[in-house]
Amino acid sequence: MPPKNNKASQKDSGKSSAANESKNTGKGKGKAGKDDKKDDGKLKPATAINARHILCEKHSKKEEAVTKLEEGGKFDDVAKEYSEDKARQGGSLGWKTRGSMDAAFEKAAYELEPSTTANPKYVEVKTGHGYHVIMVEGRR
Repeated sequence: MPPKNNKASQKDSGKSSAANESKNTGKGKGKAGKDDKKDDGKLKPATAINARHILCEKHSKKEEAVTKLEEGGKFDDVAKEYSEDKARQGGSLGWKTRGSMDAAFEKAAYELEPSTTANPKYVEVKTGHGYHVIMVEGRR
């Protein structure tokens, strides 16, 4: 006698084999969706990052900018208000390759996960130029 069809039990549990199979399907290599992390939780190596920063000469001004970010301010708006960078373009530095930035800035920036200006993940670092609040928008 052939085995019974399991459709009734799948229907009762609310799970179908198609739903279970769709978890790992998608175009491209491996996972469905874009992910900047390896399976072990670490960031994938990148040769360039799209970075923004807020540059302040004084620690107290940098702290004011960080407070604004913690209160929910958008990174580019806070950068326009507080950054002493000459560009004043919402802190945008554009795509930067390894070796093209201050060593302390680069180390901190390449360890950051990409985020958006509306919900930034940032790091604070001091360099010879002053105090920076750095966020990364993209990696490649």
